[in-house]
Amino acid sequence: MYLHLGQNVVVPESAIIGVFDMDNTTGSRITRKFLNEAEKSGRVLSVTNELPKSFVICCEDKYQRYDEMKIYISQLSSQTLLKRSGTLRFD
Repeated sequence: MYLHLGQNVVVPESAIIGVFDMDNTTGSRITRKFLNEAEKSGRVLSVTNELPKSFVICCEDKYQRYDEMKIYISQLSSQTLLKRSGTLRFD
């Protein structure tokens, strides 16, 4: 199955590590540092020109290194993305 993140961007659900709410997670210094480092290394892909509401961390292969992960910034809320998903769930 695939998950549509917005703006004609889809990712395989099997590649998704996590879906995160932008408002709830970016208050953390550690999360901001993670996102800043990922952006500096070119791993952040924005799929919106609107206000971002969530980010999705993807890894195509479970053996992929940290610096090969991709972070998608989406205008869709984390709740909407999870509802669209067929297999993702809250833990």
